Amino acid sequence: MKNLITACFVVLIVACANPKTEKQIAEVSCGQCQFGLTSQKGCDLAVRIDDKAYFVDGANIDDFGDAHDVESGFCEVIRKGEIEGEIVEGRFKVTNIKMLD
Repeated sequence: MKNLITACFVVLIVACANPKTEKQIAEVSCGQCQFGLTSQKGCDLAVRIDDKAYFVDGANIDDFGDAHDVESGFCEVIRKGEIEGEIVEGRFKVTNIKMLD
């Protein structure tokens, strides 16, 4: 019985320690071409939350079509998306992105 209570307590602590992510609307685009990020070379997906841009881990810039498409490519335009994830060490760890346009 003591082991069962201890195990339940440990599970509860671990569950509370995991950060909860919530959905939010953010700008999604190329970090280099549209948001002016310079810490990486080439074109990489980024999100802008509260006027601060973060490179994205967990999704690729070409996952949503050709990044250089004149009308909808992330290197050409800034799009709106519903994003879910968390900021970890200056990067956005995405668990879900749903484009709204």
